[in-house]
Amino acid sequence: MFEHSIAFDRPAYLALLALIPVMWWLGYRSLAGLGRWRRWMALTLRTLVMMLVIFALADVQYQRRSEGLTVVYLLDQSLSVPAAQRGEMIDYVRNSIKQHRDSAAGDRFAVIVFGRDAEVEIPPVAVNEALHGKVESVLDPEYTDLATAIQRAKAIFPYDTAKRIVLVTDGNQNVGNGYREARTAADAGVSIDVVPVYLEPRGEIAVEKLDIPAGVRRGQPFDMRIVVRNDAKPGDDRPVKGKLVVVRKAGQREETIAEEDVTVAPGKQVFTIPQEIDQPDFYTYEARFVAADPVADAMAQNNVASAFTHIRGKGQVLLIENTEHRGDFDYLADRLRSEEIEVTIVGSDQLFNSLAELQRYDAVVLANVSRSSVDDVDNVASFSDEQIDMLVRNTRELGCGLVMIGGPDTYGAGGWANTKLEEAMPVDFTIKSAQVVPVGALCLMMHAGEIPQSNYWQKRIAVESIKTLGARDYCGLVQWNGTDQWLWGQSQGGMIRVGPGRQMMLARIDRMAIGDMPAFDGGMKMAAAGFTKLTDAAVKHMIIISDGDPAPPSNATMSAFVKQNVKISTVAVGSHGTLGSQVMRDISTKTGGKYYEVKNSNALPKIYQREARRIARPLVYEPPDPMQPIVESGEHEILRGVEGGLPPFKGYVLTQLKENPLVEVILRSPRPEKPENSTLLAAWTYGAGKAVALTTDAGARWTSDWTSWDGYDKFFSQVIRWAMRPTGDVGNFTVATDVRDGKTEVVVTAMDADDEFLNNQSMTAAAVTPDMKSVPIAIEQVAPGRYVGSFPSEMAGSYLIVVNPGDGKAPIRTGVNVGYSAEYTDNETNLALLNSLAKIPAGDGPAGVFVDPGLSEVAFAKEITQNPFRRDLPPAIMNQSIWPWLVVLGSCLFWGDVFIRRVQVNLDWLWVAIGRLRDKILGRVREVEVPETMSRLRSRKQQIDEQIEGRRTTARFEITYPTAAAGPLPTELDPTATLPKGPTSQPTMKPDAPEAESYTERLLKAKKQVWRDRDEEK
Repeated sequence: MFEHSIAFDRPAYLALLALIPVMWWLGYRSLAGLGRWRRWMALTLRTLVMMLVIFALADVQYQRRSEGLTVVYLLDQSLSVPAAQRGEMIDYVRNSIKQHRDSAAGDRFAVIVFGRDAEVEIPPVAVNEALHGKVESVLDPEYTDLATAIQRAKAIFPYDTAKRIVLVTDGNQNVGNGYREARTAADAGVSIDVVPVYLEPRGEIAVEKLDIPAGVRRGQPFDMRIVVRNDAKPGDDRPVKGKLVVVRKAGQREETIAEEDVTVAPGKQVFTIPQEIDQPDFYTYEARFVAADPVADAMAQNNVASAFTHIRGKGQVLLIENTEHRGDFDYLADRLRSEEIEVTIVGSDQLFNSLAELQRYDAVVLANVSRSSVDDVDNVASFSDEQIDMLVRNTRELGCGLVMIGGPDTYGAGGWANTKLEEAMPVDFTIKSAQVVPVGALCLMMHAGEIPQSNYWQKRIAVESIKTLGARDYCGLVQWNGTDQWLWGQSQGGMIRVGPGRQMMLARIDRMAIGDMPAFDGGMKMAAAGFTKLTDAAVKHMIIISDGDPAPPSNATMSAFVKQNVKISTVAVGSHGTLGSQVMRDISTKTGGKYYEVKNSNALPKIYQREARRIARPLVYEPPDPMQPIVESGEHEILRGVEGGLPPFKGYVLTQLKENPLVEVILRSPRPEKPENSTLLAAWTYGAGKAVALTTDAGARWTSDWTSWDGYDKFFSQVIRWAMRPTGDVGNFTVATDVRDGKTEVVVTAMDADDEFLNNQSMTAAAVTPDMKSVPIAIEQVAPGRYVGSFPSEMAGSYLIVVNPGDGKAPIRTGVNVGYSAEYTDNETNLALLNSLAKIPAGDGPAGVFVDPGLSEVAFAKEITQNPFRRDLPPAIMNQSIWPWLVVLGSCLFWGDVFIRRVQVNLDWLWVAIGRLRDKILGRVREVEVPETMSRLRSRKQQIDEQIEGRRTTARFEITYPTAAAGPLPTELDPTATLPKGPTSQPTMKPDAPEAESYTERLLKAKKQVWRDRDEEK
């Protein structure tokens, strides 16, 4: 299966091997003093070091050649391929691998299914049984992207086999460039075989396009054109009869404007319907064709087309009022209408459901409307998080105005704190200073185990309550978990500030598990004690949710709450008869709270939002005497032309001014004295739109005197007009769109009045998709006066595009209609593309194979002649550079060379140790033999010692004289006689003969003699 070899990436360096003999010639003479075996060892190590270094310079490669092959089957699962043939693909793959895969050679196969995207159904495996009977991957079948499928195949190919792709498709790609990606794969050595899916001719009717102007003036006639295409079967020229229906939508209104029987001849036919609209609005048109004979229309998905138009007219304003106080702002709406501003009033129980519904309006006014309104448990109105997000995005991205008019049920007092709406307004809804607004305290008691999904709902309502509270408010939660206990703040009495503990509270709520409480008294005593410790809390409130089964609290406990002025609201869920409800009702009645009996759990979050708002009641500032507004910015557009100042007002909602230089304070209250908390009217630009905060009302409870003020109409109309989306001439701005590969490109050309390019414009844009979601579009300048952005537009339908040029210019509204996918119209196999893919050579190998019979012929064939596992591709060669390992090994051997030359090692001890070990293992007793060399050494030493000792015993110190001739001694002294001459030298003392050499020197010489004898013996 594998062959192993060595190769060199830079073989020219191998010429350096010729230096090895030179190294031997030089080293053999210079290392002569090491002895024969050490010299040979050193030269051998040097040779190996040189060879390893030279091999490393030549970049030695370890090669492994594989004869295995991996085949990846790409199966087209898009809608253009009939369902029956999508099933045949699995049978073809199964038969193909069963007949041709060579297990012994290590062949593998994989399966990738693709449509808009590509998913790996089976990774590369060598087991035939891995293929199941059906496709299990989930795909988007409305598009075909061959390029993505080929990319995914390249990514999963194993590196140690040859590579082949078998493409099973009709070739009708509508996203990406499959041919270009196939060329890239072929250059990498991937072979591509093609099994075409032949499509049978079929009759098809499609509504190709609905064309209307994107913008029309009020009362201006225009034509709506509907293009219908009839793709008849070859040889069938019969027209198709059916019904053409056109529907027009505006907001939540829908009407059928045309419904007629038509006959569509083969080819394209255009139907024209004249239109004229007097009511300004944002309209969506939808045209649908229904064939009389369903057989004549293979696919009904492409029988619908849509478009939109905007009828320009007066400014449109949506005013949302509190459903509990309907009619409070009728006077304001009438006065705005008198100023040529169209006003639509809806209650908080009739809210919008999509961004498209808001596009007809230039401004949205929230008039004393709370986040949730509750008439009773069966009539709960509330803004969902999604609707709040729509409001904010409609202003930030689409340029619509947003105005908030005060009242006792708005801003922080209306439960809007800590929402996205607060981010869009120029003021915050909670107060940071305790000197301005006293804090509140809220205690929650949880016992709702009798309702379905009780733990979920208890967590949900607890989270909603905490979101409503301000940072300086207190909150505690009593639960039963075997005993009555606080969920947090046990050591602090259970009630802690929300600001620093908000995230901790939310985390513990997410983990809480509440049991069945036997009695109310224990938990309520804990709550009463916790409230007692909060001396700075001006408002204290408690909410109990239960089925009413626990034993009622004692009178003493209830008295403790009444004494502290703590109101308790009770929510009865899953109560068992009148008795359980009565316990809950009594608790709320005795403390001045409110009683709710809930049958639908969906109402719980809204009830808790409303009850938690009681803590925010101190935000409503109503002094005993009226206050005169203070003008902070008299030159602002809102006050332009308003003469004589504004009348007094009796109250407003306290807020916290945002610390942002874009915020403009226009009016403020004289009380409280802190200017950051006394904002009466503030405005700012938020994204592409404008937002205004008026913290008092518009002629009701607090400004009843304003309705008789001469400047009322001018003031409020200018407030609304300042915030409204700019209207009028869009100047020299043109917008073009181009839909391609599931994306829409938006091109804006900007010019000034002199037809010169406008550069460095801060443009923003957004698109509203057919499913009514907002998509931001990033606009960048790419050339002088040219700005480009894009957004995904895979869904068929009409897209509204709003471009905000900036600098206060009117937004440009346009749109693009994305037709249905080409998958619904392709009824012929793209043989030209498939043949070109099969002809691409795989690197240095041959081109692929085009299986001309097609899928249906080979899927169930007993013998598939086209063998995807054929051996016509070069084997896979895996190269691995190993020079780093050679460098490491050479370094180790170089150290060994130095060691051999510098250190003399006597290994006699090793042989002795081996002999002793052998004797010990064999159990033999070995006589110690004195080596011959040692005996000779000892004998020689003894001989020398005896010679030295003999010399010492015989040596003496003697005086020697010269000898004279014998003769008689003279009898008398002869004066003339001469005395005999004395000795010529003085007598000397002779010590023992000195030793010629010391003992150590003689012993050393003897040892050297022994070593020389040993060398001669060798």
